[in-house]
Amino acid sequence: MTSRVASHAGSWYTADPTTLSAELDENLGKVPTSIEGHPVPVPGARVIIAPHAGYSYSGPTAAWAYKSLDLSKAKRIFLLGPSHALHLPGCALSKHAKYATPLGDLIVDTDTVAELKATGKFDTMTSDTDEVEHSLEMHLPYIYKMLTLKFKSAKDYPTLVPVLVGNTSASSEKKFGQIFAPYLADPSAVFIISSDFCHWGTRFQYTYYLPNNPTAAVARQGGGYSLRRRDVNPTDPRIHESIGKLDRLAMDAIEGGHHTEFLENLESTGNTVCGRHPIGVLMAAIEVLREEGKVASGHGNFEFVRYERSGEVVDISESSVSYASAFAVL
Repeated sequence: MTSRVASHAGSWYTADPTTLSAELDENLGKVPTSIEGHPVPVPGARVIIAPHAGYSYSGPTAAWAYKSLDLSKAKRIFLLGPSHALHLPGCALSKHAKYATPLGDLIVDTDTVAELKATGKFDTMTSDTDEVEHSLEMHLPYIYKMLTLKFKSAKDYPTLVPVLVGNTSASSEKKFGQIFAPYLADPSAVFIISSDFCHWGTRFQYTYYLPNNPTAAVARQGGGYSLRRRDVNPTDPRIHESIGKLDRLAMDAIEGGHHTEFLENLESTGNTVCGRHPIGVLMAAIEVLREEGKVASGHGNFEFVRYERSGEVVDISESSVSYASAFAVL
């Protein structure tokens, strides 16, 4: 049984199991016992969106999603993350049987992986690709920690189905949504979507800005424009406030529950939501279940519960990455 090593332990997060466990406990402990009127974990919250940056940046935000997650019926955990290093037009599966974390190993559901592979729609990651990618790994310690809190024995832990999602088109997201929909309909299945939000700054080649009072010409072009290095730093609003507006528009589109509207928002603003494709696949899967009448009234929409940024940008030379956490009840 081959195992994917915890390749980012010791750099993106601590490799010491005692320190790591304490850090996760501290982050989870800071989340209120109720969120937006919902007790935590939120009953039926089988789907979450959570960030994947280094824990010193996004760990506290991710805790809000994980504290919301309902694992009471969980037997399989699908983990969908974006591909940062590999050019991938579709989705890819792991060839490993275990995913290691400093806290313990997570067992891959090789039967489910084989089922997905049999559709002919999935590639298989090489070990190098699997270990270079951080969008999946950054969730593994949180998953393991939550399982230790919910289950009495490791033999009862749900299995893991890791899926790397590439640069999928709208149509391919719908196709993958159809594939994942039957699994999503299973009340014992949990889906974790890995995504950071706006990556703003010249180093990300994204400096889009939404003025409070756009000129007529800017308004006709979507209400915003890209800042240049030599521009005067805007103050109406300040850059970090504009970034917040950009992210709120994306989050509103996700909460609205329409896959096409989310894609239209990204097309309009260019917002650099790195997990846009895993989010799109999951939104497409939920739409399939809605069409089949398998989503109860009032369920299936995401609700964002936490939003933070790595810094408050006021100067065009600065940069930041945004982090957001959400859950959906199914």
